[in-house]
Amino acid sequence: MNVYDYGDQSSNLVLIRPVSDQELRSIHEEMAAIEKMSGAVFCLRAVEITDWNTQLSPWRAAAVYGDSDFGEGAAGTLDEILKLTTDREKKYYLGGYSLAGLFALWSACRRSVFSGVAAVSPSLWFPCFTEYLAQNRCLVPQVYLSLGVKESRVKNPVVSTVADRLRDSYDILRGQGIDCTLEWNPGNHFCDVPLRMAKGFSAVLLNEKT
Repeated sequence: MNVYDYGDQSSNLVLIRPVSDQELRSIHEEMAAIEKMSGAVFCLRAVEITDWNTQLSPWRAAAVYGDSDFGEGAAGTLDEILKLTTDREKKYYLGGYSLAGLFALWSACRRSVFSGVAAVSPSLWFPCFTEYLAQNRCLVPQVYLSLGVKESRVKNPVVSTVADRLRDSYDILRGQGIDCTLEWNPGNHFCDVPLRMAKGFSAVLLNEKT
């Protein structure tokens, strides 16, 4: 699993972001937007994911679109990410987009090392995930959730539940006493990914200052 470092390596603020190869190509745009929005000096560690449906899935599930089933590799991916969080002088924030956003939220229920999580356009339609969230307490103090307003307007009957599942997740987290923010963005799932991620990371960074 390749890890690419950006920004100020000496900063005590470390953003960890599972990414696809396509997202790596726009990482500098995302970095610039975070810097502009937050005013923070930070390091971003991009963890390249080569098998999206396996490495980010918390448990096995049948394919929802296409013919690629979901694996159960999230635990192994989290173990690798935790190796990047050993300096206790630093604060770590985990964020991701789509299935990586779901992974970030799942990770928040597994480990308390993160100061905040940004689950951006997360795949909360994933089978049984909101039930998992209701039964497993979130271990991080703050969570940012967002979704495009058109993301649920799809023909796929599973994916079309994403907005309802997002509201459910927000209510669950708030009920657990988590400082949770929910933001709606214009457009569908594929709009403005770097900007949406920047908004998520900036929100948790700025919340630390208040």
